[in-house]
Amino acid sequence: MHAYRSHSCADLSAADVGQDIRLSGWVHRRRDHGGVIFIDLRDAYGVTQVLCDPDSPVFSEVEKLRAEYCIRIDGTVKARDPELVNKKLPTGEIEVFIRDMEVLGDVTGELPLQVFGDQEYPEETRLRYRYLDLRREKMQANMALRSDVVASIRKRMWDKGFREYQTPIITASSPEGARDFLVPSRLHPGKFYALPQAPQQFKQLIMASGFDKYFQIAPCFRDEDPRADRSPTDFYQLDLEMSFVEQQDVFDTIQPVIGGVFEEFGGGRKVDQTWEQISYKDAALWYGSDKPDLRNPIKMQVVSDHFAGSGFAIFAKLLEQDGTEIRAIPAPGGGSRKFCDRMNAFAQKEGLPGMGYIFWRDQGEGMEAAGPLAKNIGPERTEAIRQQLGLEVGDAAFFLGGKPKAFEAVAGRARNVIGEDLKLIDEDRFAFCWIVDFPIYEKDEETGAIDFEHNPFSMPQGGMDALQGDPLDVLGFQYDLACNGYELVSGAIRNHKPEVMLKAFEIAGYDEAEVKNRFGGLYQAFQYGAPPHGGCAAGIDRIVMLLANQDNIREVIMFPMNQRAEDLMMGAPNDPQNEQLRELHLRALPPEA
Repeated sequence: MHAYRSHSCADLSAADVGQDIRLSGWVHRRRDHGGVIFIDLRDAYGVTQVLCDPDSPVFSEVEKLRAEYCIRIDGTVKARDPELVNKKLPTGEIEVFIRDMEVLGDVTGELPLQVFGDQEYPEETRLRYRYLDLRREKMQANMALRSDVVASIRKRMWDKGFREYQTPIITASSPEGARDFLVPSRLHPGKFYALPQAPQQFKQLIMASGFDKYFQIAPCFRDEDPRADRSPTDFYQLDLEMSFVEQQDVFDTIQPVIGGVFEEFGGGRKVDQTWEQISYKDAALWYGSDKPDLRNPIKMQVVSDHFAGSGFAIFAKLLEQDGTEIRAIPAPGGGSRKFCDRMNAFAQKEGLPGMGYIFWRDQGEGMEAAGPLAKNIGPERTEAIRQQLGLEVGDAAFFLGGKPKAFEAVAGRARNVIGEDLKLIDEDRFAFCWIVDFPIYEKDEETGAIDFEHNPFSMPQGGMDALQGDPLDVLGFQYDLACNGYELVSGAIRNHKPEVMLKAFEIAGYDEAEVKNRFGGLYQAFQYGAPPHGGCAAGIDRIVMLLANQDNIREVIMFPMNQRAEDLMMGAPNDPQNEQLRELHLRALPPEA
């Protein structure tokens, strides 16, 4: 017999009754029923009930066992009494009488968290003792799901004719929207490598090298501020690139891969078959976000005309300024003063004095518009707003005004809150949409400087001609895929023409010498017949987070950092040894310096 097991803890059934078997695993739960000790023995595959009574030669040893001891048992499979069968377990028809037992790993102290049960523990405790946290049923399921999703993605990509290639982990710094993690060079004192924020330049170089299709499950490293849907240090993405393609070719390639994974692992939830393409400008207007949750049917609208010259002086005067507008957030079913007061409280938490609102109620003989705005602008304007928004009795609308960039994000959050509170969101759906036509540049409101708003390697729509006018009007062949309020995919058709690349960077303040210095390999490669190419990257962590129905990305990462980018289990970041610093020609300054 094998040294540790003849079966896993999920294998045994009524067909095995009478067999002598060997199991190894952890003491999941221990119960003492009047001298008979029952143990739920757990391994990675399942749970088997084993028992020991005073007739067993190892009874005294079994008595000493506690939760999470790792043990090996030899025993005989017995059928449970019919009234004791546990139909919730695959092994619920049998139990194993222990004849021999060996402790493979004991527990020397108090458990900082219990594996059995569904108790809640502080995240700091869970991360510090992650190896215990990962033994819990939910975490085992999340990690198995992640592994299965990655395997499915790989198969789907190979089936589409892609080959997997690996790109370097140590490289040069590259501006891609976040801070680099720098790595000092021992062999070149005073110089630094960087961990790649993404394989952006390398995958373009792969296309310039004549490989038609590339993908990899790529680790990416960014020194970012943490949030619930983003790791503060590293993450994994499905990275892909193709030659001789246009934007729609990329969409047609990635949609069946992502959609297929959600159908395979989504637990029966509906997966949209048609993925709408929405311009960045319209997404900001309608949803206040470039990653809208389309499960929420609310679509915001511009209603400036109804307030221009009206009796509501705040909005009327606001509209006299350049670049301002008033937007309405429809709230079907929100037509009560109580709900309107709740949304006003939300606005105040967001730093606003409040939100204007109108709600419509039944007055017996007809409909009445209520609220301060309705009184100020009068019945004709109020009715025109209602008709434009398609609202009825029992509905409401909320209003925000100013320069759109100043209030769009708050409006988007208000839309989300309204949808959630009024239960308008279809929870049983994965709603996808492509966001397209991103602006390539943005202006710093304080300095007036022009910089890249998104990926600097994207081809401008219109090529060189587009770069001759106002930079803020230039759109790129850039695109994101949003699902249920999260950005899952980002990509672009790349700028592969050296002269266009130089002009694009010149507008953002990079001269030719700096472009050649920072992107010399890519720039040089484009001198030798680079093909048109494009691709995208899909966030593995976020995909699994959605499939696992989790709100926190750390629930689907094996060993994540905490919110302060600390690894509490391994003690990172830590202080380097003096010898290490000397080898690298570095000196550590105190934090206050």
